[in-house]
Amino acid sequence: MLTDFILVFGWLCLVLAVAGSLYTVIAGVLVRRYFRARWTAPRPVLSAESVTILKPLHGSEPGLRANLQTHLRQDTAAPVTFVFGVQDPSDSAIDVAKAVIADGAPYAANICHSDRQHGHNLKISNIINMVEAATGDVLVLTDSDIAVPPEHLERVLEALRQPGVGVVTCPYYGKAEAGFWSRFAAMGLTYSFLPNVVTGVSLGLANPCMGSTIALRRETLDKIGGFSVFRNALADDYAIGSAVRAIGLKSVVVPVLVSHSCSEQGFRSLVAHELRWAKTIRGVDLAGHAGSVITHPLALAAMAALLLGFSAASLTVLAAAVIARMGLMASVDHVTGRRSGPRWLAPARDLLSFGVFVGSFFIRSVRWSDKRFRVTSNGDLVPI
Repeated sequence: MLTDFILVFGWLCLVLAVAGSLYTVIAGVLVRRYFRARWTAPRPVLSAESVTILKPLHGSEPGLRANLQTHLRQDTAAPVTFVFGVQDPSDSAIDVAKAVIADGAPYAANICHSDRQHGHNLKISNIINMVEAATGDVLVLTDSDIAVPPEHLERVLEALRQPGVGVVTCPYYGKAEAGFWSRFAAMGLTYSFLPNVVTGVSLGLANPCMGSTIALRRETLDKIGGFSVFRNALADDYAIGSAVRAIGLKSVVVPVLVSHSCSEQGFRSLVAHELRWAKTIRGVDLAGHAGSVITHPLALAAMAALLLGFSAASLTVLAAAVIARMGLMASVDHVTGRRSGPRWLAPARDLLSFGVFVGSFFIRSVRWSDKRFRVTSNGDLVPI
């Protein structure tokens, strides 16, 4: 009976691997098509809307100064102000922000530091404090580990001006900042997360709102209740997008690639970080998360080959999965203009991604900023 179960499970893995390989080929095509507009679209009309860019900070993470500088080099005519925010007056990120401002920022910038805590999501708590210093009609929130191209702000504002649009976000890829494990993390973002986002958006299967960029008008923020509504949310970025859609406005993903700096320095920190991400996605869309099993064709094909005794059919599917994966990586490298990691690391990276995917169904808590939280059924954080 056990032998029968192993055989059936092996064939199930094989079928899923075939479906996953087809998905991977489609994703590679969609990635190239989606970002084609990045080079061919006409330059957006310059905006005169006042904008405040909010940058919540926590520690002087690797690449922070360079990332902040990219936001101060925007090709825009819009009146822009910056608010850098920290919760600890002794936070080392303050020195980095001061150095960036001293470099000759072309926009007005100030640093907000307040230790007032409004909920268990410390990033949102920081942002609630920062909004008090924001003066713009449009608020653009980006995580501290994000770097943007010069056209970023204008492309985002152009999308936000379209009728019925309430919030705008951007896809991102990984950029290693701290050695081997950060490169491993970057590969996961670049070669799995990015194509999955593009495929989901292109096929109308996903409506993401990501911390890489969240741009919305102040009046829209007021209508959804302000940032305080999300003070305990684990998936605060998704929750913001969902709240905007709930009042009848659209969330839009613009094809402007930004980069996310990966600074994981060890295996444990990498796995803890990715398990938190996976738990977040599972909490947002359980069915969609379960269905994403087909985005792991290489791991599925390897399991099928092992369970089916390395039969000719299983080895053929395994080879097809490897070829499809390499093709997708080439497509992503083409649009990002860089390699996030070597090809020979791809199998190990894919096996780890599959392990994190499986593990996300069993974890009951997440670790964030050296604290552990239980996640409620509605996605709120509860300290343990």
